[in-house]
Amino acid sequence: MAFEDISSEFDKNTPKQNEFDPLSGYNRAMTSFNDGFYLHVSKPVVSTYKEVVHPNIRTGISNFFTNLGFPIRFLNNLLQFKFQNSWEELQLFVLNTTFGVAGLIDVAKQNNFDIKHHDEDFGQTLATWGVGEGFHIVLPFLGPSNLRDTFAFFVDDYVNPLRKGDTSYYLADSQEESLGLRTFKIMNNSSFTLDVYEKVRKDAIDLYPYLKDLHRQQRERQIKE
Repeated sequence: MAFEDISSEFDKNTPKQNEFDPLSGYNRAMTSFNDGFYLHVSKPVVSTYKEVVHPNIRTGISNFFTNLGFPIRFLNNLLQFKFQNSWEELQLFVLNTTFGVAGLIDVAKQNNFDIKHHDEDFGQTLATWGVGEGFHIVLPFLGPSNLRDTFAFFVDDYVNPLRKGDTSYYLADSQEESLGLRTFKIMNNSSFTLDVYEKVRKDAIDLYPYLKDLHRQQRERQIKE
């Protein structure tokens, strides 16, 4: 569970009382499961990884996985008619893949080039097309989501290089390899955000509605960008 810039983006308005939440029982149970998994498995593993692996190495790994996410960002920017953003994504991918050792080095960032990544996914694309979020869903291990974004995740996954596939485009030859790569990516990225979730847990009186509201506000901000 990773939430960026939580304290700055989360306003503490009272959640809607009559909101349609047909999976509330399941969602509460899954929130408790995910929280327990974080405390007893994820946190100890990621904390050890963070202590053992130098920050520069973890940053390089993060850059590598960010570079691999190019197809998803590129296509969704196109689908939202953000052509300048797609062009910048293409420039970054070519630059970082060729001169950045397969993406391990963010060449543009190191050289202060005026281009940056524009994180867009198919859930955001559907939102710009007018598709509502639907009801809230808490996914095992992954945390808060909604009906629209859960569907969109599987659409994005078709162009995700971490997916199992029969061509050289895909890095994984089996579902086990794909799961291993995805887990490693999450672990490495989480090593930079451990303190963020700790703050959320301390601030929350009731964790489920707090995370639910936080997720909605975060997604609304991302969609508007």
